[in-house]
Amino acid sequence: MLKVEHITKYYGDFKAVDDLSFEVKEGEIFGLLGVNGAGKTTTFRMIMGLLDYQDGSITLNGKKIDYSITDEIGFLTEERSLLTKLTVKEQALFFGALKGMSNKEILKRLDELLKRFEITEYKEKKIKELSKGNQQKVQFIMAILNHPKLLILDEPFSGLDPFNIELFKEEILRLAGEGSMIIFSSHRMDHVELFCKKLVILVNGKSVISGYIKDIKKNYRKKNIFIKGDIQKEELKKIGGVLEVVEHADELEVKIESEEIVDKVFEAIKEKKNITKFMVEEPSLNEIFVAKVGESYEK
Repeated sequence: MLKVEHITKYYGDFKAVDDLSFEVKEGEIFGLLGVNGAGKTTTFRMIMGLLDYQDGSITLNGKKIDYSITDEIGFLTEERSLLTKLTVKEQALFFGALKGMSNKEILKRLDELLKRFEITEYKEKKIKELSKGNQQKVQFIMAILNHPKLLILDEPFSGLDPFNIELFKEEILRLAGEGSMIIFSSHRMDHVELFCKKLVILVNGKSVISGYIKDIKKNYRKKNIFIKGDIQKEELKKIGGVLEVVEHADELEVKIESEEIVDKVFEAIKEKKNITKFMVEEPSLNEIFVAKVGESYEK
């Protein structure tokens, strides 16, 4: 288990991370989210032992993270971090050696992953000769070459098309199924909801939301109702407790301040003709993120 307990990090007088705590268990995919400058990258670097912190502790399976256990960690950075003049094979041999792997282990694992990501023909090609999408595949392969117990993924789908996102998704779920602890960070909330059951949202280095996504959604009072039928947007906007009505191609999305407003909306439309859909949904993670981040900046 990864334990981050009451971590605080200053750069001079600037507090980059403020009393942050969370846990990631084996086989768990955990979301660490926030706007740019929220403290995510600093947190990643502290977890990997690249940065010191002023208060708190970080342990992996009960041990403080240092060079004795960094071979058990994989990290996919948001920025490209490949040596572009090396071939894919040379890059793997270099990176694998840094992680304490033998050449035999490296090449066996590399062949397995190149096949899985459908780029076996690029093994002897230089990194700079590959497309951005294929460079991202190679970067991901380097991050998981050592079968990491802890894997940190920062915007892993950057530059990928939907087909390749599926390949990445399958591998991430495979790693979790094998027991890897995975921290997943993305600005795409739909990607976060694909994987994560638990998350933390950071604003100015401080957690503003943490816990299971299902509980976060349940406790967020605002709900959405989707309606198809003969009803005008303006009629719905007049109902007390309706915050907004959004017109989509063939339905209306009614945003309400709490679940108690559902009955009021239903009463207002039940006599209307051709109502073919009336569905109450939890708000999206994206809505909650925008609302909570906005609230924090207003304080």
